[in-house]
Amino acid sequence: MTGPSAGAAHAEALMVMNDNRPGGFAIPENVFAETVTAVRHYTDRLFSFRITRPASFRFRSGEFVMIGLPNAEKPVYRAYSIASPAWDEEIEFFSIKVPGGPLTEHLQKIGIGDTVLMRKKPTGTLVLDALIPGRRLYLLSTGTGVAPFASLIRDLETYEKFEQIVLVQTCRDVAELTYIREMAASLSGDPLIGELADQLRLYTTTTREPSPHMGRITDLMTSGQFFEDTGLPPIDPGVDRAMICGSTEMLRDTKAMLESFGLVEGANNAPATFVVERAFVG
Repeated sequence: MTGPSAGAAHAEALMVMNDNRPGGFAIPENVFAETVTAVRHYTDRLFSFRITRPASFRFRSGEFVMIGLPNAEKPVYRAYSIASPAWDEEIEFFSIKVPGGPLTEHLQKIGIGDTVLMRKKPTGTLVLDALIPGRRLYLLSTGTGVAPFASLIRDLETYEKFEQIVLVQTCRDVAELTYIREMAASLSGDPLIGELADQLRLYTTTTREPSPHMGRITDLMTSGQFFEDTGLPPIDPGVDRAMICGSTEMLRDTKAMLESFGLVEGANNAPATFVVERAFVG
C-alpha cells in the first residue's frame, strides 16, 4: 500500500483548504481530503468512484466510512460502505444518485481531480470477525448495498474462512446489476483471488425489468425457488452464515427470514451466524 507521508498529507490538506472550489473551506482535523482518481456512471441512478488512500488509513473489508464534499463550511456527511478490499491502494465507493439529496445531488457530479472528504474512523458490522466459523457465507444485498460485499469478495481472507461464498443482489433493472456482474467475472484473473474465484456463486435478481431470476430474495428463498435455481441446500444454521445490506424494508424482511431458518444475529462484540448493516446512503 502506498500513499503520501503525514507531512505531504498535511500539505495537501492545506492546499485543498486554500484552493478548493467552491468556497475554499477549511478541512476539519478528523477528516482526510482525498483526490478522485476514477468515476464511472452505470445508469442514471448508479455510479462508482475511486479516491486516493491516505497512508495512515486502515479498515477491515466490509466496513463503512463517512464521506462528504468540501462545498460548505459544515459539509454534509453520509455513511458509505467501502467497496474496495482492505489491501487496495485506493478507496472505492458505489453510490446511488438521489435527486435533491443533500450529498448525492453534488457527489454524482464529481470528476477526476476533485476532492472528497473522508472521516478518519471506519466502522461497521459486515466484517468476518462478527461471524462464527462456518462453511458457506451468504452475502445478501439490494442496490448499492452490494458495496461492502464488493470489498469482501476481493479479500483473500473471505475465501480462507469459507468454502463457498454466495453473493445475491436484487435491483429493479438489469443494467443496475452491471457493477457486481463485471466484478465477479473479473475475479478469476485477479492476481490475489485467481482460482479461488470458483468458490464464489453470484445470483442476481430484478424486480421490474424481466431477467432470468425475478423477485425479492426473501420470496425466492422462502418459496424454495432460489435453492432450486442454484442447487444449494436449504439454509442450515450449523454451517451457513450470512450478511445483509440494503434498504430498511429489505433488512427487516431478510433478518426475519434468516431467523426463521434458525440463524442468530451477531455483532463485533458478540459473533453469531448472521449480521446486518443498518447504515446506508441518504
